Amino acid sequence: MSSDIDDVADGRPETAAQRADRNWNEILQELRVLQTGTQILTGFLLALAFQPSFSELDLGQRVFYLVLICLAGLSAVVALAPVALHRAVFRLQVKPDLVRVGHNALRGALALVSLLLVGVVAFVFDVVVGFGGALASGFVFGGIILVLWIVVPAFVRRRGRENTP
Repeated sequence: MSSDIDDVADGRPETAAQRADRNWNEILQELRVLQTGTQILTGFLLALAFQPSFSELDLGQRVFYLVLICLAGLSAVVALAPVALHRAVFRLQVKPDLVRVGHNALRGALALVSLLLVGVVAFVFDVVVGFGGALASGFVFGGIILVLWIVVPAFVRRRGRENTP
């Protein structure tokens, strides 16, 4: 076998360049999914400011709304950063570095989106049923995200490491 084949025992006989290309494509697909959800949430948030009842929000709710708008914008910027980097380094043979930055940006964007999701749910509950409902829904939703996005993947990762020869 050629010396440029990776020594990673994952059943994929691929070169480092092929692995980087595959990993980059997987990151792009995940970013597409994340970006679509973020765009929908951002559109929802932006539309709220132009509703007649928006003027009835108290100062705390308006500040919370602006924090959510900032989180939505920041999550979009972080999720798009790997694409901007790809344009900047196109054909410079740095795909493994691009994959590493893309991976970290995707993790950061997921963290921002988790805060955004919890915040949007809490904001809606605050407007509809009050501050107590906002706190309860925020904690419940945050707990669900914590379990599904952190605990379950950690368990699966640990099981995968135990089953890897």
